[in-house]
Amino acid sequence: MIRAVVFDVGECLVDETREYGTWADWLGVPRHTFAAMFGAVIAQGRDYRETFQVFRPGFDLYEEREKRAQAGQPEHFDDSDLYPDVRPTLAALRGAGLWVGIAGNQTVRAGGILRSLDLPADFIATSDDWGVSKPDPAFFSHVADAAPCGAEEILYVGDRMDNDIRPADKVGMKTALIRRGPWATIQWDDPDAAAIPTFRVHSLAELPELVAGLSAEER
Repeated sequence: MIRAVVFDVGECLVDETREYGTWADWLGVPRHTFAAMFGAVIAQGRDYRETFQVFRPGFDLYEEREKRAQAGQPEHFDDSDLYPDVRPTLAALRGAGLWVGIAGNQTVRAGGILRSLDLPADFIATSDDWGVSKPDPAFFSHVADAAPCGAEEILYVGDRMDNDIRPADKVGMKTALIRRGPWATIQWDDPDAAAIPTFRVHSLAELPELVAGLSAEER
């Protein structure tokens, strides 16, 4: 049975269009040019951070985040950046008695923003909180330690095969791949994207019924 559902953040709960647009502005690059290169880097299976190197060799993401903050332009998102299905889905899952968590590769600041949004979740943590980032198996060990059940009873929901679905599956979690954002759109037709996830969804709103159905089958 599924007793806990844990969500990735970027492009799962939060639409990152605005955030990456502000990075393009910071680099002085047209937004459509930055987006095109971003997609090309992902399609080639490279780390998305290599996109920044194309426009500014030697770019250090952590240092630049600090510079942006000092310049009064810190990373930011708010309720308007949440996908419309987020609050209703999290609330529905909690209402069904499931433990709901949020855990992704995010900064301490992003974790603070998430907590300020008063989302219907039992737990929120970031990679910076734990000092380990996906796809490191240790990240998912932290997720399992936080949840009130075993890894095999956790459903991890994400938009990336490389960072979310494959590593969560390897530690014994069930997984759901959501098709939105650049990663899922590009990776959707990968054979693994059809074979590995427990569920493939186009909206988080599909999850409550799917989770209930699977749990009923396993009773």
